[in-house]
Amino acid sequence: MAGFKKLILIQIISWLLCVAAGSYFISVGFDNAVSEAQKSAQVTVSKYINELSIDDVSAENLKKSIANGNTFSNFTLRDYQGAEVFSVNSSKELPAFAEFIQSQFNSIRPQFAVNDAADVKVEFTLNIQQLASQLQTALFIVILISAVLVIIPIILLKSIFYQLNKNISTTVSDIIDIYINQNQIDDDLQTALDGSSLKKLGKDLVPSFNRLSHFLKSKSQDIQNAAMSIKQEAYKDVITSLGNRNMFVEYYEKHIENCEQSTFGSLAMVRCSELQAINQSRGYQKGDEYVRGVADIIKHLSGTYTGSQLFRLNSSDFAVILPHTPLKEAERFGENLQSRFTQYQQNQELSSVANTGIVGYEKGKPLGELLSVVDNAMSMAQSKQTNAWHVQRETDLVNNVSAGFGNQNWRKVINEVIESKRVHLVMQNIMPLGKSIKAYAEIQVRFKTEDNQMLPTASFLAMAEKLDMAIEIDRLIIDSSLEKVKSRNLSEKFFGLNVTASSAHNDQFVIWLERRLLKDTHIASKLVFEVSEFGLQQNIKASKRFIDMIHRVGARITVERFGVGLTSFKFFRDLKPDFIKMDASYTRGLEDDKNNQYFMRLMVDLAHRIGVSVFAEGVESQEEKHIIETLCLDGVQGYYIEKPKDI
Repeated sequence: MAGFKKLILIQIISWLLCVAAGSYFISVGFDNAVSEAQKSAQVTVSKYINELSIDDVSAENLKKSIANGNTFSNFTLRDYQGAEVFSVNSSKELPAFAEFIQSQFNSIRPQFAVNDAADVKVEFTLNIQQLASQLQTALFIVILISAVLVIIPIILLKSIFYQLNKNISTTVSDIIDIYINQNQIDDDLQTALDGSSLKKLGKDLVPSFNRLSHFLKSKSQDIQNAAMSIKQEAYKDVITSLGNRNMFVEYYEKHIENCEQSTFGSLAMVRCSELQAINQSRGYQKGDEYVRGVADIIKHLSGTYTGSQLFRLNSSDFAVILPHTPLKEAERFGENLQSRFTQYQQNQELSSVANTGIVGYEKGKPLGELLSVVDNAMSMAQSKQTNAWHVQRETDLVNNVSAGFGNQNWRKVINEVIESKRVHLVMQNIMPLGKSIKAYAEIQVRFKTEDNQMLPTASFLAMAEKLDMAIEIDRLIIDSSLEKVKSRNLSEKFFGLNVTASSAHNDQFVIWLERRLLKDTHIASKLVFEVSEFGLQQNIKASKRFIDMIHRVGARITVERFGVGLTSFKFFRDLKPDFIKMDASYTRGLEDDKNNQYFMRLMVDLAHRIGVSVFAEGVESQEEKHIIETLCLDGVQGYYIEKPKDI
């Protein structure tokens, strides 16, 4: 095909050369014809005007004799001083091709004739419209004939090349097929090649096929290695370098659910109980360190079990597969985890570390059912005590109904906490950054079991919200806080209390809270109620009613975790909060994040314009505190400023 394309190129060049040569000779002939016509016209004009004086020359005579519009395109007569006596122009507009020709040939330039005796001068231009039309026709004929002479050979040669290429392709295809199937040239191919001009070609192709086969094998291995590397990256958790949920699902389906051999073992799910609290109070960097610490503990203990596998399913959950490990042995694994988590908790000064749910598995067990059971085991563990574990056996599930088992247990635990008022109050101060700034201490709550063990705060509050028990918990916290302030004679200090959005939007709770605060008005004026920005946005109208009530009794409002949602400034004009507390994610690494600095400076400026103070939480270092001071915020809160302490 390359030879055919080259042949076409040669034919096109030949055609262009023919057209150029024909055009050249035609133009030369045209120029000669025009020159002869010009000379003849000049002789005629000179002879005519030499026989006349200026007085005898008239427009009618000239037009009648020599300027009838066909011979000349223009004709101008001037006197001895050069003034124009009259001018005759052709009324016909020249075609575009005629104008082009007239501009290209020097022989069609204006001509002159002079009557010396009468001082008469004539300027004229020959009309070449007819000659140009003849030239155009001649050029078209040359191009057409040249094209025909070029196209006909191309058509014939294309047919020849196509047939030849088809024969070669068929033969090469046969060679490749036989080589692939048999890796050699057999007798059938030799017979097919005998007597053919392609026989030598077929033999010469065999070494090339050997090299091609080796090349493809090596490239195939490279592609497989690259694909495996990409898969490993896609299946790896960035923070812990463990396999992620996708790898866990693939492993379970291949080695357990669809395994050909009989298999059994234990599955443990470990949930980090303080990740959300650490992210908010200490920052995401500390949260990542906490997750890696938990992962290291699990990895160390599970490594003692043959064939164990560890995965990170999501931000807070790990899955541990212990092949051929009965539940009795898995209980010892849970005890060891709890012991190590408690030690880690004391070293890191945490409220808790993680809980563990454990279930057994066997071949063919669907993953969805197994995860549902282990989730129930996790709920049971969370309701026990700090860093607790729980083994869920099939015999514990009546009629295999497990969907609500964990929820029922949580409801029981929450009710026990409410009835016994087993809450422990701590506080964390907000440091003001100006003498005129009024800050406060945020009251935080820890919940206890019957054994006086701390429950995971984040899990407890999340389950209370899920079970529609958040309002009862908020009432318990507010009652306990007011009693604590009164009993310790702390009515001169300002305290902040967290309220869930579901409580703030509940009319009965709002009525109860207003009556409760009116009983202790001197304390109510010292309280600041914190509600999340996202929660307030869920129902602006109800949020405004709640805030208006808070202001009516003399208390104040803080919009916490600000910056997570997409709040417009109209939100502040309508609700009129007293403080906003920037989300901890804006504080993390603030000294190196110009975007967060710009956003916080903008929010401070806008908030101050309407009398709202701005606090920062999650401050962990001197550098962060210094940047916040330069951004003119009103207060800071975090572990660098003060750790939570008993009231």
